[in-house]
Amino acid sequence: MRLFQLLEALGGLGLFVFGMKTMADGLQRFASGKFRRLLERFAGNRLSAALMGSCLSSLLQSSGAASIVIIGFVNAGLISLYQALGMLVGTGLGTALAVQFIAFKISFLALPAIFLGVVLRFFSKRRRWVFFGEILIGFGLLFFGLEIMESRLLPLGQAEILRGTYSFLFELPIANVLIGALITFLVQSGSAAIGVILAMAGSGFIGFEQATAMAIGEVLGTLALTAIGAIGGSLTAKRTVFFYGIISLVSVAAVLLFFPFYLGLVSKVTLATGVGMPNLGGVFTLTSNEIGYHAVTARAVANSYTLFSVFVALVFLPSIGFFARSAGKILPEKDAVDIEPHPRFLDFRVVNTPTLAFLQAGNELKRMAQVAHSMVADTLEQFYEFNAKKVTLIQQKEYLLDVLQKEISSFLVLLARQSSSAEKPLEIPVYLSAVNDLEGIGDNCEIILDCLRRKKEGSVYFSGTAMDELKLQAKMVSYLMTLALDALDSFDVPDAEAMEELKKELLAKEEELKGNHLVRLSTGNCTVIAGLLFMEIVSSFTKIGEYSYSIIETQRTLR
Repeated sequence: MRLFQLLEALGGLGLFVFGMKTMADGLQRFASGKFRRLLERFAGNRLSAALMGSCLSSLLQSSGAASIVIIGFVNAGLISLYQALGMLVGTGLGTALAVQFIAFKISFLALPAIFLGVVLRFFSKRRRWVFFGEILIGFGLLFFGLEIMESRLLPLGQAEILRGTYSFLFELPIANVLIGALITFLVQSGSAAIGVILAMAGSGFIGFEQATAMAIGEVLGTLALTAIGAIGGSLTAKRTVFFYGIISLVSVAAVLLFFPFYLGLVSKVTLATGVGMPNLGGVFTLTSNEIGYHAVTARAVANSYTLFSVFVALVFLPSIGFFARSAGKILPEKDAVDIEPHPRFLDFRVVNTPTLAFLQAGNELKRMAQVAHSMVADTLEQFYEFNAKKVTLIQQKEYLLDVLQKEISSFLVLLARQSSSAEKPLEIPVYLSAVNDLEGIGDNCEIILDCLRRKKEGSVYFSGTAMDELKLQAKMVSYLMTLALDALDSFDVPDAEAMEELKKELLAKEEELKGNHLVRLSTGNCTVIAGLLFMEIVSSFTKIGEYSYSIIETQRTLR
C-alpha cells in the first residue's frame, strides 16, 4: 500500500513539474520580446538589476533556468559582470515570490483553471489568449500535482522508520542542505525543488527544521546549475560564477552557523502573519484562524526561504561593485589570439529562449566575419612578403571558420525547430546564408595562399604589371569585405545602386585581368605555369568579392 502511495506521490511530482514548465512557457510567450527591451533600459544599476533578475526568475519559474539565461546574457556581451551579479542575487527574490505563491492553499482552483485554460488554448483565435490559456493550464497542473503529493505523502509521514530517519537528519542540518541542493539539481528548478519540499513539509513527511535547511540548499543546487552553464563560456561568465559562488557559499554558511536563531526568527515572522508559529520541536501553536498544522509548516518554510533571499540581497547587493572591480586581479585575462577552434558565444542549452539564442548566434556570426576579414587582410600581405608563420595563422583561421560554419548552422537549425512558426526570427535564413558566404571567403583565401606558396616554391615569376593588377583587384575585394563586415556588425548597408555598380566593376575587372593575361601569354611575357596561377588567383579574388556582395544584399532584407 505504501509503495502504491509513493508511486502516486511521484505522479503528483510529475504533474507539478510539468505544470510549472507549461506555465513558464506560457509566460515567456505571453511576455514576447518585452523582457529584452526592459533589460536594455533598466539593468543599469544594482537595484534595477536585482529587480530584473527577480522578474526573470518569476517569468521562467526557475532560478536555475534564470541563472543559466543570465550567464547566456554575459556570454552574448549584453550585460556586464556588475549587472550579472545583481541579477543573480535578484533571482532568489523571484523564487521567493513563487514559493510564497505555491504555499497558498488554493488547490480547489486547480481543475477549474485547467478547464478554462484548455478552452482558451484550443478554441481562442488570438495568440495572446492562447498563451494565457497555457499559463492557466500550467497553474492548474501545478497545484493539482501539489495536492496529490501532499495527500499521498501524509500517511507515509506517520511511518516509524521514517520518523527515525527524520531524527537523524535533524541532527545534521548540513545533510538537509545537501539533500535540498540535490533535489534542485535533479529537477533543474529552484521553484520546483522548494515546491516539492513544501509538499513534503505540508504532508508531515518531513519536519519544519529539515524542510527549512533543504530550502536553503536550493541555493547550492542553483549554483551548480549556473556553474555548468558557464562551462566553455567567456572569461566574464566564469568570473560571474566565481563571485556568485562566494555569495552563495557564504550565505548558506552564515545561516547554518546561526541556525537555531534563524529558526526562531522564522517562527516569529510566521506568527506575525497570523497563521501560527512553529516551535523547534515541530509543534505549532495555532491562532484563531484554525489553519491546520501542516499548512502552517509549509507557510513557515516559505517564509524561511523568503527571509534568506532578502538577507542575501541586503548583505551582498552593496558589495557587487567591489566584486566587479576585483575581478581582473583575482581572475586575470590571458593574452592570446582568439582563434581557438570552438564557438565563444553559442550555448545550445538556451535554444528554448529564442531571443537570447538569436543574440548569441548574431554575436558568433560577427566573430566569424571578423576572422574572415582578418584572413583576407593577412592573405593580401603575402603578396608583399611571403611569411611562413603568417601562413600557419591563416590556416588556423580557415579551420576556425569551418568549425564556426558547422556550429552556427547547427545552432540556427535547432533554433528554427524549437521555435513555433510565429516565433521564428526572419533573420535565420539570412544568417545561414551569411555563414556559408563567410566560409566560402575563407576557402578562397586558402586557394590564393596555396597559389602563392606554389609560386614561391616553384620560383615562378609574375611580371610587375601582373602583380600590380592583382594588388589593385585585391584592394577592390578588401573594400567589399569591409562593407560586408559593417553590414553584419551595425546593419550599415550601402545603397543598392552603388552596390550594383561595385559588382559590375568587380566582374569587369576580372574580365580585364584575364584579357591582359592572354595578351602577355601570346607575346611570351608570361609562362604557362605563371598564367595558371594568375588566373586561379583572379578567380578566387572575384569569388571573395561576390561572397561579400551576397552578405551585404542578404543583410539588406532585414532593414
